[in-house]
Amino acid sequence: MTFYDPSDPRWSTDPGPLFDEIRTTAPLHRTPSNYWVVTRHADCLAVLRSSLASADSLHIHPDKQPLGFNSGARQEQRELIRASGDDTRPFLFRDAPDHTRLRGLVQRAFTPRRINELEGFTRSLARDMIAPHLDGVAFDAVQSIAWALPVAVICEMLDIPAEDHAAFQHQSAQLARGLDPEFLLSDRDREYRDAAIMYFAEYFSRLFALRRSRPGPDLLSALVAAHDGEDRLSEGELLSTAILLLVAGHETTMNLISGALLALSRDQSAQAVLRAFGADRAAVDELLRFVSPVQLTGRAMTEDLSVGDQVLEEGSFVMVLLGAANRDPEVFSDPTVLNLRREPNPQLGFGFGMHHCLGSPLARLEAQVILSELVAVSSNWHVSSPELHYRPNIVLRGLEELSLVITPA
Repeated sequence: MTFYDPSDPRWSTDPGPLFDEIRTTAPLHRTPSNYWVVTRHADCLAVLRSSLASADSLHIHPDKQPLGFNSGARQEQRELIRASGDDTRPFLFRDAPDHTRLRGLVQRAFTPRRINELEGFTRSLARDMIAPHLDGVAFDAVQSIAWALPVAVICEMLDIPAEDHAAFQHQSAQLARGLDPEFLLSDRDREYRDAAIMYFAEYFSRLFALRRSRPGPDLLSALVAAHDGEDRLSEGELLSTAILLLVAGHETTMNLISGALLALSRDQSAQAVLRAFGADRAAVDELLRFVSPVQLTGRAMTEDLSVGDQVLEEGSFVMVLLGAANRDPEVFSDPTVLNLRREPNPQLGFGFGMHHCLGSPLARLEAQVILSELVAVSSNWHVSSPELHYRPNIVLRGLEELSLVITPA
């Protein structure tokens, strides 16, 4: 029997065959490290849809926690929340009613109208970022495009000065690594993650003070107003929400864009389809399925839940492998083929249920804009080096760099 083993470096470099192997040989199993792994599309949906599957790791029972899980830190966190009454964790890791309240405050910034208003700004950025690389010389597309565009857009929404963008890159990468399940992180990973949290805490505390004295039309001002107004956010909630928006607002989209550029460079027939039909929703959905920039998510069971022929018992931890579900041949014909006209396409790239990605409309826009602008000014693009470097992340999997050559039209 094949067990899920996240220590295998292939989960960062080439997870597809591993997803397929586990989904075929052990589609729903408990690992030797004492947590459940769910891989089939139907089973992943069953967990994500269930009100019994919590995003809050505090529901994991001490006797059922994964090996290596920091139970002492969880107990300290539980006692701190109880004593202070202030849960400072991002709403990504919380349930209703807190999740509903916090998400509702932020969701006002991601309305269709606001996303449409950002299109012109995003398209202008994309053109400026692509233009210097139409000389046929290889460049790092992760640094110059895939990272640069999403971070510029989310910083525009938060009204963060452009000169601060570069300083965020290292700190944001440490936080993205820290989103891997706690028991998969080394002491060094935790140290870097905590240092990044402190960096952003100090940075945003200064910005909060500025927004209180000089509020503007930006999202950060709106959050500060919500903190001070009737729909009150605690200081901790305000901080964790701002950090989540900044990091989640560009890390996942960066991985989607870089993964899409790589996939399309490897598949010239798919690139031809993109040129013929454009970067529409169907194309982006298929790239989300194919790339799966968020490879997995975790849930803690608040009650027993029957899934397939197993019972995920109360207090246990469940790893939902979205990347495996996105390659399930029971749902997707020829799942290893990049088919930009695939319909229907129930991909789980943005998750599902109440924790479905809040920024999905913005991520779609950014991917569509980059691809459409690239198609407009090029006849082709390809990767100049066969050697690829991936970050070690398990959850937010993505390229460290991508040496790309654009052939101008």
